[in-house]
Order: sequence, then structure tokens, then C-alpha cells
Amino acid sequence: MSDKRSLAVLGAGALGAAMAARLGETGHEVRLWNRTPDRARAAAAGSPGVTAAATTGEALTGASVVITVLRDGNAVADVMADAIDGLDEGTVWVQASTVGPHSARSLADLARDHGVAYLDAPVSGSTTPAREGRLVWLVAGEDAALSRARPVLDALGATVLHVGTGVEGSSLKLAVNAWMTAATVAMSDVLALCDALGIDHATFVTALEAGPLAMPYALQKVSAMDAGAYAAGFAVQLALKDIDLAAELAPPSSLLQIVHDRLEQAVAAGHGGDDLAAVDYLRKST
Repeated sequence: MSDKRSLAVLGAGALGAAMAARLGETGHEVRLWNRTPDRARAAAAGSPGVTAAATTGEALTGASVVITVLRDGNAVADVMADAIDGLDEGTVWVQASTVGPHSARSLADLARDHGVAYLDAPVSGSTTPAREGRLVWLVAGEDAALSRARPVLDALGATVLHVGTGVEGSSLKLAVNAWMTAATVAMSDVLALCDALGIDHATFVTALEAGPLAMPYALQKVSAMDAGAYAAGFAVQLALKDIDLAAELAPPSSLLQIVHDRLEQAVAAGHGGDDLAAVDYLRKST
């Protein structure tokens, strides 16, 4: 089977659009659909190999792999309830939205009931890693489905972790996102501490980079926080959705509650669509 595929990407948000663009650049034929058609058209206009589809049926016809990259489990269920009968025999559904294990299980049941191969496959990484093919796939599903989708996953990701055969990918994604979000909130608070102690932020970063405490993701946020530049990579409102999903499943956690409250404050201040670095607006505004 050729590694170049006819693909469908359902969801033209920041991550879905970046995935589609990358897949088009790597030689795949990509049809991009979005519930707001103008968004799909705008993303496809600047992306060779990517065509905006007016309907899910148009997007799915002939696709060997369909990737869903939508806001939450309800959105995926609503879209796929109507669209799944349009999948060709042998198509692999790669469910890459962050939906949590409960919704992932319902979506897996939907796929099974329609005889569709399903991968529970959220990613670690946002738009820039997607455009550069450096995502980390957190995949649960059968070996045969993974093998058929593997060329597509490899075009988008530097690492494919096969973590189970059920919905373990969605469980792992909640833990990864909780760690990432908590670390970002902590970085903002530590920058406030640096300010109080008269420590230059560049010096603080250099000290971390010189030893084992460096966390590249959090360190990248320092410059964004200092510049007040919050162009969305991973939006605050999506982080809040994921923290809420984690909190539903985790034992009571004062840390998750603190992180939740900071995210809610950022959303209330008008930063819901901004990058997670926008949790630092409180430090900037005091």
C-alpha cells in the first residue's frame, strides 16, 4: 500500500488546520471540513494539497484515514453520528480530540457498532509541533488499525506511543495536559517571585537550563509571558475544559482546583481564546 493517502480531517481549528497543512505538504491529498465552512476554506487556501470540503460526506468519500480534531466529546459524537456511515470499508478513524476516557469509550462503541476501525489517539503538542511533524501520539487501539494509519501518524509526529487497546490514550492525555497546565501556572507564579526578589528572568531561565530542572515547554512560556504575547497555541478555554475532565475522574486535588481557578480568571478577563501563557496576565496587571 502506498504511504501517500487520501485523507479527511474533520475540524479546522488551530490544531486541525496545522495537521491538514502538514499532511498536504508531505504529499497526502487532504480534505478539510469544519462546522464553520469559512474556517476550513481559509485554512485550505494557503495549504497546498488541502481542499476545503463543504460537507462531511464530501470529506470522507475515498478517505483511507479520517482524523477528528474537534473541541470535545459532544462535538465529535454529534459530527460522527451523522458522518460515520459515509466511511469507506477499511477506513481508519483516528480520534485525536481531547475528550476524556468516558467519551472516548462511547466513540469507540460507535465505531465498533458500525464496523469501523478506531484509534483513540490524542496528541501531546500543539500547532507548531504539528506543522513540523513533531507531535507525540498517545495511541490506544488494535495493532492492525495502527499499522494502517501509521504513515499518516508518522507524517505528523516524531513519536507514536502505543499505550493500550482501549481508551488509554485519552486517559494519558488528561494527565499530560494537567501537568502542562499546572507547570504553566507555576511558571507565572515563580516569575512573580522573581520580580519580588529582584531576579532577572533571563538569569532564572539560565539557571534552570544549566541543570536537570529545565522544562522546555515552561521555559518557552517565559518570553511569551514577559512580552504579553498570547497568540494561541493551546487556548486557555481548552485547557480549562481538560482540567475539568481530569477533575471529574481524579481524587479531590487542591492543585487542580487552583489551576482551574486561574484558568477561569483568565477566561473571565477575556483571554479564553488566547494561549495558555495568558494565565500570566494577573502578574502583568499588578
